[in-house]
Amino acid sequence: MQREAKIKAIDEWLPQTQCTQCSYPRCHDYAVAIADNEADINQCPPGGDVTIRGLASLLGKIGKPLNTVFGIHKPKQVAVIDESVCIGCVMCIKACPTDAIVGAAKVMHTVIERDCTGCELCIEPCPVDCIDMVDQPQASDISWRWDDYSPEATQRARAQTSAKLEREDKRQQAKSSAKKLKELRKEKGSEQIKLDIAAAIERVKNRSK
Repeated sequence: MQREAKIKAIDEWLPQTQCTQCSYPRCHDYAVAIADNEADINQCPPGGDVTIRGLASLLGKIGKPLNTVFGIHKPKQVAVIDESVCIGCVMCIKACPTDAIVGAAKVMHTVIERDCTGCELCIEPCPVDCIDMVDQPQASDISWRWDDYSPEATQRARAQTSAKLEREDKRQQAKSSAKKLKELRKEKGSEQIKLDIAAAIERVKNRSK
């Protein structure tokens, strides 16, 4: 199996909670580590024995118990914000990997239940302890892998996490570009930069003639 195909197949066996319990930043990063033999197949507490058996079968390995160093398997939960206590600090919004929390600075936040993966990453950064995790029983689907994570939920979590990472990457690039421009202005002056841009445009025009 080609490396990229293997990574994709492994990622399909991860429940996309993006919880970081496996010690990797996101489920896809863990899939890459497994494919490259840098991580074991039993490091995903949310996926539990189902995921371990699936990965063992996929990769031709022997199954093993979940490594409890990374946590224990438990039913899916969702975050609930006590809006009467919330101070609108946006720390939980920044921490959420799937954009499941909505709100704005100094405005109370709330959780979009269907988008919450139960990763618990929003709890620690909350300065007023207004977030609790509550059980979310999932409708049983004997045709699906996990009792707690539906195919729609895992696909949505994967897509929303990818979208958030892409936005953050673009934001960082914009910040880097703005910083470079600021440094350039300081070094050369705004007028010289304008002259350099005009000269570059003229060169492009000349090449196209």
